[in-house]
Amino acid sequence: MKIPVFCPNQSLEQSKEMEFLDLAQFGEGGAGAFWTNPGGTSPWEMHPDCDELLHIIEGKVQLEVLPIDNGPSLIELIDAGSFVVVPKGCWHRQTILEKTKELYLTPGRTLHSMSPDPRAES
Repeated sequence: MKIPVFCPNQSLEQSKEMEFLDLAQFGEGGAGAFWTNPGGTSPWEMHPDCDELLHIIEGKVQLEVLPIDNGPSLIELIDAGSFVVVPKGCWHRQTILEKTKELYLTPGRTLHSMSPDPRAES
């Protein structure tokens, strides 16, 4: 048996901006990576079945999380080398503050929304 080893940084060097690379199957979801330049905010996303790990390899992002208890949004700055675990069922989005390379581990489904507060739709 061979154990697969992945090098997200090397794969990202050969990818296009915002090209989401599927690196490996991870549970019912996957492990992947992408890179992007600063300035954009992602759509909302939520994982109803699992937590999600976001690791900032390079750069800086502002992460906004909507708590499931309908409380006010929580905002954290995530720097290079840091990671965060977004809890299951919490809508979240990112604003890219610097050129960023990011690894994500999402072992379940992903839902998306463009609504100002997607909790109202759930």
